[in-house]
Amino acid sequence: MESGVEELMPRLLPVGDCDLAEDFDPTVPPRTPQEYLKRVQIEAARCPDVVVAQIDPRKLKKKQTVNISISGCQPAPEGYSPTLKWQQQQVANFSAVRQSLNKHRNHWRSQHLDSNVTMPKPEDEEGWKKFCLGERVYSETDALSDNENLGIDYIKVGFPPLLSIVSRMSQATVTSVLEYLISWFGEKKFTPELGRWLYALLACLEKPLLPEAHSLIRQLARRCSEVRVLEESKNEEQISALNLIICLVSRYFDQHDLADEPS
Repeated sequence: MESGVEELMPRLLPVGDCDLAEDFDPTVPPRTPQEYLKRVQIEAARCPDVVVAQIDPRKLKKKQTVNISISGCQPAPEGYSPTLKWQQQQVANFSAVRQSLNKHRNHWRSQHLDSNVTMPKPEDEEGWKKFCLGERVYSETDALSDNENLGIDYIKVGFPPLLSIVSRMSQATVTSVLEYLISWFGEKKFTPELGRWLYALLACLEKPLLPEAHSLIRQLARRCSEVRVLEESKNEEQISALNLIICLVSRYFDQHDLADEPS
């Protein structure tokens, strides 16, 4: 067996006959190059031919499968495909919003947040979902409290993406929150609260896109196209919002293969 291995894998450190001291001990640090090479050979001979990794299956229970789709967006329902002029206008408006945000970012970042605004930590996925969408959407309840008409309860309806909030978010946080909301959207319905935050986060996303952000926005556009096809009531306002997100991803962020064909 050993000779066969040597034929396939010639020695990189050949050691010929050499005079080693009679008291040579391979367990102590080598004192000469010959002793070092001899020690390497002895250790290699002790290695088993086959090594099996010890894997704890409990660590593989979560997030084992990653679904990657390379398909484009599904076409808009008949009669709801946006015109090219409309798409170009949305891109121009979005570009103006981004320029204004970048120009005044330091100003808005310096503004004090209201006492009831506590931004979650970047890694707090559930906290950000509740912060952006509100407990009502997060818990999928439509119940209204008796005291709700006394004022807006942002804990229940979600905090809007105020400039004083999004200007404080680093690019890492923007990407993380975008990932949280897209993950939520993958299994839930589209809501105005979700739409506002998706638009704001896209406006804060810096170009050129990092690979992670690139993958996220493509996933978002595909999901929007799926939802608008399944929109039974054909709510024009909601389809328009979905068209807008697809338009921005495809035409502003240069994912042209996802763009809607002009009507």
